[in-house]
Amino acid sequence: MNDAPGHWEQTGKSMAPKWIKHPQDFIAGVVLMALALFALWASRDLQGMDGASFGAGTAPRIFAGLLFTLGFGVMLVGILSKGPPIQKYRFRGPLFISLAIVSFAFTIRPLGLLISAFVSFMLAALATDETRWGEAIIVGVCLTVGCSLLFPYALGLPFQLFPRFMTP
Repeated sequence: MNDAPGHWEQTGKSMAPKWIKHPQDFIAGVVLMALALFALWASRDLQGMDGASFGAGTAPRIFAGLLFTLGFGVMLVGILSKGPPIQKYRFRGPLFISLAIVSFAFTIRPLGLLISAFVSFMLAALATDETRWGEAIIVGVCLTVGCSLLFPYALGLPFQLFPRFMTP
């Protein structure tokens, strides 16, 4: 079996029903609508709009309604317009981006902003095999310097820059 990206187009086989012309958009629309329905369900116990005052559940319900509408539109595009079939899903990107976020969360306090920001950026750079490491290191250093100037100094947030064992 050939898992090359264009395999389904070459053979003419498709797993989607004939009335779905653009399976990627159709599935994306269904997922967005499901996410919106989950948000509506999750915010069911929050107070809504009472007269002119907003409650805690107003914004989640408004955004869920907008997301549902957007998802429905994307799903309609999947039914009405022709597009490519569903491609093979690649886990590398989401895996390394998630690892970068989690590593930043766990290392910001013990290692400080400088080390944790740089390490997180380098982990995120592993998300693709097209990374040019020389450029990634330069951008990582620039972003780390920018973060170290922005958060503690410009915004006044109480981030420590250096690891705990290096501070007196």
